[in-house]
Amino acid sequence: MTPAISSQHLSKTYKFKGGSVQALDDVSFDIPEGETYGLIGRNGAGKTTFLRITGTLLMPTSGTALVLGFDIRTEEREIRKRIAMVPQESRPLYFATTEQLIDGYLEMRGMERTETRRRRNDVIDELGLGDVRRRLVSRLSGGQRRRVMVAMVLASDAEFLFLDEPTTGLDPIARREVWAAIGHATRDRRTVLLTTHYLDEAEALSAHLALLEAGRLRVEGSPESIRARVQLPYRVTLDSSWSAEELASYGTVAPLVNGHLLFTREKEAREIVQAALKRGSQVALSPVTLEDIFLQLVGRPLDEETEAQVEET
Repeated sequence: MTPAISSQHLSKTYKFKGGSVQALDDVSFDIPEGETYGLIGRNGAGKTTFLRITGTLLMPTSGTALVLGFDIRTEEREIRKRIAMVPQESRPLYFATTEQLIDGYLEMRGMERTETRRRRNDVIDELGLGDVRRRLVSRLSGGQRRRVMVAMVLASDAEFLFLDEPTTGLDPIARREVWAAIGHATRDRRTVLLTTHYLDEAEALSAHLALLEAGRLRVEGSPESIRARVQLPYRVTLDSSWSAEELASYGTVAPLVNGHLLFTREKEAREIVQAALKRGSQVALSPVTLEDIFLQLVGRPLDEETEAQVEET
């Protein structure tokens, strides 16, 4: 099966007065058709640059990519016919209503009016926008405007959907509605490239993940295969009756407000839990989360931003 995207040694350097920033550095991987693919990393890691290049909004410094079998350097028009995108910085037209904005977008893509109305009504219901369907966009909250932008893309007939941080600024209920709509799109055999720094979102929606850090591809695969690569697959939280020095022999220790977080292997996890119970300490054991995996692989938390950010959030 031909990949939906095949990136081949993609690099992008932003030059500015006094220096330059390597936003992507020799990135190569494939995105399968018909699934949601999560691209994760901190702000400044290269996620948006990758999306802009494969979405034909930005030319790479070197390397290339095929999107739905078409070359981004020479066949961008063919790609644009088949994709739809919600850029992170996108802003809807404020003088239109929710319905008018979605209708206008679908009609610009050449959709028949009857089909436009059907798709518009379906996506408004799916994303919980019924109460604001005839309200001017200028009167919507920031989260509602974001959902309208997502609705426009999901209602399209595009084969490939680019969603750049689609749930930023949404409340938990609205996030879940967007998640359900993305899941529906992949059930229709459309491909979704999702960039996000919400690791729960990436794990819930994505069949495969790629982790970018400082412009480089650090790890790629299914969530399960990524978990399997982690050398310390268990997390143990303990109260302050333990010292970091006592726990160091069991694995890697990180401080918590009222105790410690220990990353360790199964045998050591059982030993420390038994020891904690004998001591009467508070202890909890669970598999590592995707956030923990990121911390182990990169050495810094996901919400810590990189120093240099050029056209990348």
